[in-house]
Amino acid sequence: MSFNAVSASATTNCHLSKSNKVDPSSKHETYEDNEEEEFNLLGKTQSLKLHLKRRSENTQSKSKRTVVESDMKRIQSLHTRILEKKNQNTVSRLKNDGKSKIAPVSSPDSDMGQLVATLESGVSLGSGEYFMDVLVGTPPKHFSLILDTGSDLNWIQCLPCHDCFEQNGPFYDPSSSSSYKNVSCSDPRCGLVSSPDPPLPCKNESQSCPYYYWYGDSSNTTGDFALETFTVNLTAHDGKSEFKKVENVMFGCGHWNRGLFHGAAGLLGLGRGPLSFASQLQSLYGHSFSYCLVDRNSNTSVSSKLIFGEDKSLLSHPELNFTSLVSGKENPVDTFYYVLIKSIFVGGEALDIPAEAWQFSQDGSGGTIIDSGTTLSYFADPAYQMIKKAFVSKIKGYKSVEGIPILDPCYNVSGIEKVELPEFGILFEDGAMWNFPVENYFIQLDSDEVICLAILGTPPSALSIIGNYQQQNFHILYDTNKSRLGFAPTRCADV
Repeated sequence: MSFNAVSASATTNCHLSKSNKVDPSSKHETYEDNEEEEFNLLGKTQSLKLHLKRRSENTQSKSKRTVVESDMKRIQSLHTRILEKKNQNTVSRLKNDGKSKIAPVSSPDSDMGQLVATLESGVSLGSGEYFMDVLVGTPPKHFSLILDTGSDLNWIQCLPCHDCFEQNGPFYDPSSSSSYKNVSCSDPRCGLVSSPDPPLPCKNESQSCPYYYWYGDSSNTTGDFALETFTVNLTAHDGKSEFKKVENVMFGCGHWNRGLFHGAAGLLGLGRGPLSFASQLQSLYGHSFSYCLVDRNSNTSVSSKLIFGEDKSLLSHPELNFTSLVSGKENPVDTFYYVLIKSIFVGGEALDIPAEAWQFSQDGSGGTIIDSGTTLSYFADPAYQMIKKAFVSKIKGYKSVEGIPILDPCYNVSGIEKVELPEFGILFEDGAMWNFPVENYFIQLDSDEVICLAILGTPPSALSIIGNYQQQNFHILYDTNKSRLGFAPTRCADV
């Protein structure tokens, strides 16, 4: 067996107290300091396929630790957003306002075929996210965006950039795009976004709609809510590719943006809310999307895949299994994809984990989500401690290795041709069982001599997360129409 090594408009109506342009070098140092802060948690549809590529991993030893640090920041952010209910329930707010139905995105092309784009793993940058290449505006300009199932708003750093983080390539310039359109304050779509904090009331109905989106830590974006054309590279059944347009995609034109986004130009949301790229494409491709992530030891020429619409080969997979997606506590329009765990199996035995470890707390925290932007998997205590204890008790014949930062337990397996480790699986409340290959829950360090458990813990009543490392070489299906999550073991390099 083989283990996997981790390694807007020119004149905006948004105003802050002052313009703060930060020198890129000093800004980078500031964010590095922030990253090291102590982690503390209290009908007929078409098919759209994207290729997700990986960055080359040339700094594996450094990236393992920074990936976990990035995970910790993300978990803290998700937890805080749940508790403070930021960016939530936009649909119910629209209903309360009595506003009309939102117009969907459109395409001038009758047959969209399959969409193919580039997405890279950010492991070499110390990031657990995946990056997708998109073409925005008319004429189309290339931007690299972070793909995120844990958020809704699509946004890009825009000129004039009053306070922006460093990104690879130039900022998006709305004045150079003939298809850019501001959403006005009178447009029903303006009700989908949160107002800046403190609120900035619209002076008149023709004013551009200001937005503010906060990620639970120091990361946030503020700017003009707008519409734009996203151009995608489609692969037809004959294998030929051509460019097609998706018009009127809602996105944030960010003039003030802060946080750790690892050189990306912005973010592409795949959450359950109406603003996400996945939700906006439902009028073209239906209510499902899926992805298949290649393992991190794959050749860099091999691509992961992201598919919008029904994938017949996946639905006919003999080992496809489904579990229900559940809503967050008192939050029926939640961004996150929650699943309900009943038990954990280690070495074929069910662990006696208290049921409350998987349930929502009174404040809405807790529960388990599946997430594309978190690398490793994290389970709230006491579940994590019991999982770790079970592995320690069942692993025999390998020398324990102490002193490995963050990861535990670790074992020396040098000279051993066939490493045998206990099986690991998740049993869901509805009876679905997800069994994982060992390379999805044990991680090989830079040398071939040491392996470590790739599962970590969060405090009691905190969020549990099934991360993308544990999802590799599974075809994962998000079916929001039937509110279910599908998973099938797949050699993703062959999809």
